[in-house]
Amino acid sequence: MLISRTENNIFPCFLGLAALFFSLSPQILFASELRQPDKWSARTAIAFAIANNPSNHVAIKRIAQSRAMIDLAEASYHPRLNLSTSYEQTTVPMYSFGNILNQEEFHQDINFNDPGRTDSLRFQASLSYNLYNGGRDKAALTTARLNEQAARSRLQTTRANLSFEVVRSLQKIIQAEDMSAARQSALKAIEASLAVAKSRFKAGDLLKADLLNIEVQYSRARENLIVSNHQLALARKSFLNLLGLPDQEVRIDREQCTVQLPPSSRNFDIRPELQELDLTVNAAESRLRSSEGSRLPTVNSFASYQYDKGFETEGAGDSWMAGLKLNYALYDGQAVSASIRAAQADVERLKMEKKRLELALDLEVARADLAYNQATERISVTDKMVEQAKESARLSRVRFQEGVILSSDLIDTETRLTDALVRQTVAHTDILIAIADLRRALGLSQCTGNEEAGEKKTN
Repeated sequence: MLISRTENNIFPCFLGLAALFFSLSPQILFASELRQPDKWSARTAIAFAIANNPSNHVAIKRIAQSRAMIDLAEASYHPRLNLSTSYEQTTVPMYSFGNILNQEEFHQDINFNDPGRTDSLRFQASLSYNLYNGGRDKAALTTARLNEQAARSRLQTTRANLSFEVVRSLQKIIQAEDMSAARQSALKAIEASLAVAKSRFKAGDLLKADLLNIEVQYSRARENLIVSNHQLALARKSFLNLLGLPDQEVRIDREQCTVQLPPSSRNFDIRPELQELDLTVNAAESRLRSSEGSRLPTVNSFASYQYDKGFETEGAGDSWMAGLKLNYALYDGQAVSASIRAAQADVERLKMEKKRLELALDLEVARADLAYNQATERISVTDKMVEQAKESARLSRVRFQEGVILSSDLIDTETRLTDALVRQTVAHTDILIAIADLRRALGLSQCTGNEEAGEKKTN
């Protein structure tokens, strides 16, 4: 029986270790060999972040820890073999007489009250094996395996969140670059209008107050550009932080994976958080069975061999012992009952946690869906707004140069154009982030390039 249990566990363990080694992504195993691309796309950034981000490695270490706990649980299926040796001298009558017997040196002339000084060099080997303990070993092994699977689901959650954060960070960089470009364009437009205003002021065709208004607007445009550049630098720093890289130049490949297909289904059953909690509930139920098994008796087998050598008696002898031990706790002060109640409460708590998580995920999907719909509607509005604002700004600049409108009217027009460009940039970024967030909320991967495959998994 022992051999069959051991052999049945060795091969799955080997396969499990091999699967762990190869399933944790080549990028993780060879992160030091990864090369940074000239331009970052969403795909390359996600792969690099998975290889380099500490959060991913923490989740991997949890899996390794869970594997160790499986090995620890499997150890209970194996016998215990102990070897020991000792040397002692004594004049205690009971121990001295025992040494004489063990060394086969007994004779009728021995004084039982004072057998004299004896010594013993003892070698002992003992073997023990648990035959039955109420199913606690099996429950412990099942719990360990479920915890290992839960750790793998937690790794999937970590990678999914990390992938979404990378996509969002990339889009924030693109948004910040477009915002800076819009602010720069506004600054150039105000600068050109300021040059016209100065010429008109010198010609006596413009009031000093109007010139000052345009100069104030110019200063405000410069301030807005400074803020935009700062936000761009912060977005790039956040991106590098996700990738686990120091400060360096960041160049984005805008043509790669800037637009993802929005999923048509809203089923979030494949979310790894749900899978992890299901496994955690099963592990808690296994711990409950282990606690219930504490009420049952235990049966242990044991065997030992002993060799004694005496130098005072110049004798030697060996002996062995083997047997079975049955143990049953008649009364334990309600300790087992309390343990069972605690395990039952833990199972019920985790089941309620699952219901709470399902409600939270449903709300999360609804929010992501609403954000996507809102961004979709805003794009058409902001695109039309920019088109109108550009034409209005063009006409206002011409009319201001001809002296038809006041500087305040020109400033209002330029402000509306800048505001429209900013709103358009934000709307285009928001829809891309909303799609990425919706995919994350539904448990789909980022930048797969195959939406149909993702939906088949969902369905």
